[in-house]
Amino acid sequence: MLTVAVSGATGAQGGATARALLAAGHRVRALTRDPGSPAADTLRALGADVRRADFDDRASLDAALAGTDSLFAVTTPFGADTAVETRQGEALVDAAAAARLGHIVLTSAAHADRGTGVPHYESKYLVERYLRTAGVPWTVIAPAAFMENYSGGWTLDGLSEGVFAWPMPSDRPLTLIPVDDIGAFAALALQRRDAFAGRRIDIASDVCTPGRIAQTLAAAINRPIVHHEVPLADVRIWSPDLAAMFAYITSSGLEVDVAGLRRDHPEVGWHDFTDWAAGQDWDAHLASVPARR
Repeated sequence: MLTVAVSGATGAQGGATARALLAAGHRVRALTRDPGSPAADTLRALGADVRRADFDDRASLDAALAGTDSLFAVTTPFGADTAVETRQGEALVDAAAAARLGHIVLTSAAHADRGTGVPHYESKYLVERYLRTAGVPWTVIAPAAFMENYSGGWTLDGLSEGVFAWPMPSDRPLTLIPVDDIGAFAALALQRRDAFAGRRIDIASDVCTPGRIAQTLAAAINRPIVHHEVPLADVRIWSPDLAAMFAYITSSGLEVDVAGLRRDHPEVGWHDFTDWAAGQDWDAHLASVPARR
């Protein structure tokens, strides 16, 4: 039985990893800036040991990591910026190295090691590079686009009006993964350190086009949905970083060996997009969209 520290445990990837580890019978040290949040309470009810940890407070990291065997590490630029993400990621790696952990699994982004020019890919790659010098056994998992992007944000606003608004051509392939599959793969890597140490692995569960995504969502929601290609210029006004990402994915693609992953790691229980969409509570999602006057 492992004792695994999970950073970002109240977020999407950390939460999925914590749940997968708990389901496999391991002890989870759930790290969060707010141990009193509803999400922290949910993890506590599942059996996690919830501890306060702040990337900008080294003492809190040292205390939270003490007595653990390994670490699932996640960083994000959203809500801050890419420089903050890199600084905080390096601080977490330093704390884990000082605690002499036996393994760090870092989640990054598919293709972040390919010089994409996408700011939040580049910041993640800086953390990857730093991790490799830390003297701790490491694994980098690099997920493709999250399926959960399609049940929130601007996508959900559009779906409420019968439109799948996405900044890509209708026929351009896009690799996708749900957070539950990320968590399952991270848990697998943590449980099989010898097999995964020293490896960087892009991961995805399915390949879709925006046109097929619209069709799949229409079937799941049971209403007509059409794809609308949002101009990159419109995205750039809101987020130059995301505009750069969509430009890269459209021009270069986000290829991941989905067939190989499914063949080599069937225990992950990979979900295709149809499975994921069918499992969503679309009535609840759509009810959360504010009514337009």
